[in-house]
Formats: sequence, C-alpha cells, structure tokens
Amino acid sequence: MKSRVKRIGLISVHTCPLAALGGKETGGMNVYVREVARHLGRLGLDVDVFTRRQTPGVPTVVPLGPGARVVHIEAGPQRPVPPAEIVADLDEFIDGVAAFQRRTDTESALLHGHYWLSGLVAIELARRSRGIPVVQMFHTLGVVKNALADDPSEWVPQVRLDAEARVASQADRIVAATPLERAELAWYCGADDDRVRTIPCGVDVDLFSPGSAMAARARLGLDARWVLLFVGRPAPIKGLEVLLQALARLKADGFGRADLRLVIVGGEGDEGRDDERARLRAMADALGVGAWVDFKGPQPQPALPEYYRAADLCLVPSHHESFGMAALEAMACGAAVVASRVGGLATTIQDGVTGVLVPPRDEIALASAIASLLGDEPRRRTLGRLAARWAQSFAWPSVARALIDVYDELVPDLRGAVTGPVSVNCAVVL
Repeated sequence: MKSRVKRIGLISVHTCPLAALGGKETGGMNVYVREVARHLGRLGLDVDVFTRRQTPGVPTVVPLGPGARVVHIEAGPQRPVPPAEIVADLDEFIDGVAAFQRRTDTESALLHGHYWLSGLVAIELARRSRGIPVVQMFHTLGVVKNALADDPSEWVPQVRLDAEARVASQADRIVAATPLERAELAWYCGADDDRVRTIPCGVDVDLFSPGSAMAARARLGLDARWVLLFVGRPAPIKGLEVLLQALARLKADGFGRADLRLVIVGGEGDEGRDDERARLRAMADALGVGAWVDFKGPQPQPALPEYYRAADLCLVPSHHESFGMAALEAMACGAAVVASRVGGLATTIQDGVTGVLVPPRDEIALASAIASLLGDEPRRRTLGRLAARWAQSFAWPSVARALIDVYDELVPDLRGAVTGPVSVNCAVVL
C-alpha cells in the first residue's frame, strides 16, 4: 500500500497569508505565515497553509512557491469574521482539513498553529491523528491585551483566554518572538519553559532595503519637507491618538509653519466603512493638525518599501507590540524609527543605536524625540544606516532554519531534506 505524502501543516484559521495588509484582521501575522511557508518550501520541506475561505470564488489551492501552498477551507461565511465568532465554525474547519487530506492523499507530519484559534484546530487534529506533534505561536496573548486595554470594551472574550491556556498546556513546543513573550507565556499561561523556544520574527531583506528617499517621494507624490510615516491598523492599541497629540504639541512648539506630512498606511481603504479612521480624522482636525495627516489606506507589501524610504521618521507609538514587524521593515529600509519602549519593540530596537525608544502613551516624549531628530539629519542618517545593518540578522531564511530546528526536535526525519547553517541570534556588531 502506497504511503501518504507527509507535509508540514501551518494553521492560520482567521487570516489568510494572501490577504492585503493593513485591514482589521490582517497585519504582521499574515506576513509571518506567508514568508515562513515560502522559506520552509525553499529549504526542501512540503508545506500546506490551511486558512478559512473568506472570498467567494478564490481557488482552493494557491501556490506560494516551491513546495508551499495555501489551502482554503470552507468554514462559516465567506467573508471576514471577528475571531471570537469563528469558534462556532472550527469543527467544520477541522473536518475540511481532514477531507482535503483524504482527497489529496496527504497527511501532516507536524502541525504549526498561529494564533489561538489555530492552536485549538491543531490540538484537535493531533488528537484525532493520535500523535501528530503540535508547535504553537500565539503572536499576541489575550491576557496581555486585557491588561493593557484602556476600556473594558476592548477586552478579549473569555473563550480566547481559556483557549490560550489550554493550547499552551498541550502544545509540544511553543515559539515566542522575544524573551519577554517567553516570560509572559510562563507567567500568564503556565507554559512550561522547557517547551518554549525563542525565535524572532523576520524581514525580507531583498524587498526591504535602503534606497533613494528623493526617488521614493517622487514616485509617491510626496513633496513635503518632512515626511513622517505610520504603518499599521488604526486600532487603539497602535497608539495613533498619542501620535496625533504629539503632532499638536509640535505645532504649538515651533513647528506651526512646518511643511510636514504624516502618512498613515493601513486601515480599511476607501469604502467608507472604517469608523476608526473617521474618528482619527476628526481628532486630527480638532487638534489642528488635520492638514498634516494623509490616510493612504492599506497597501500591498511590495509598495511598502517606497514609503519607508521616503520617510524622515517611521513612528511606532504602540501601547504594546509582541514583536513590531513594521519597525523591523522600516529599519531594513534604512529609516530612522521612533517607537514605544514596549513588548518586542524594546528588543528589536537598540535605543540610541538603531532607533529611538520613548515611554508609551507619552505624547510629550514622542513629540520631543520627533523634534530632536527632525532637526538633526546626520543623526537620522546614522540611525538608519545602523538599523539597516542590524536588520540583516533577521532575514527570513535564518528564521525558517531556526523553526526547522524546533520541528526536528519532534520529527527528526525532517532534517534530511535541509542543509545549511542555522543561526538566528541577532548578534550583529554595530
């Protein structure tokens, strides 16, 4: 009897790695899953990314490159749905994965869940198969988000907290992006430290690379003297309110006549459905800085390097970030970054060397850092140059090889197809 083809199964239930970035349910995790799948494939592994079908008519199978593909599973409505509402469709999703594998005569040698929903799927699929090992990456923890929320309306539901605790206790290995996240997993979720491996997120250093700011501004139609950039979802945790308040302080403290533009990349586009964008626009107008603010909506990833290159400063004023992929992309492009000293940003950025860190939720400190750097072009250039060099140590091939090390602990025969050194230690001498 012919044996079934074994593949790595990446589970990304609620967000498709092919989706446009910057929407309410898309962002760094999309990039992570897509790039990890691609590079695992390039390293010789066969990879299936299982995700929920959100768009009618999308092909069931979409190639990602050699050895890797996205598999769309029908489960619930074919439209974006808030994560907590997808719980009711998880059994259908699990059945859909099993049915696809039967049809294609494949099975998973190992399952790697991304986010809490995917962890529930991976644990159940492993139970049904009686022994497939499970690797889990949460990307963000609900209990941490609740601790940082300004209002109870922003709290994540109890079903998520329960799921994270369950998955953390049952996964064979857990991947944390930073030492802080590793500590949070132990403290909040009771995860055994000997099952947690710290592997940073990555960046495409071929796509995100330094280039001419003048040429980038010309292509983007930006002619302001100073260009500030924010990339991400306009969600409260991303700190855009603090950034707008900082701009108001700048305007009151000598920048009133400045030819300045804040370019915001992300959000729901121009469909008129983004209440958060409308609220932020109204806030900017009320603070007197509306003329400085330019909402660009979500952009495809290949367009992002031009924005990073065009910026004098890339601003990441988040209240919390598990890692901070936008900051790393900006650094790889040679942009000077000002970010909150929170979460993974405090690890990704070396304060005063590869960027500047400021206290979170502090518009005075943020405004001061912006003013200081706008007035010091040599320092901005030095920060950008060192940041680009530092970012090289986060290249995706190194991340993929480090993940294969983890997989190899659980399924040793995966190692045979992969050669080359494994190093994601981020040890770059600057």
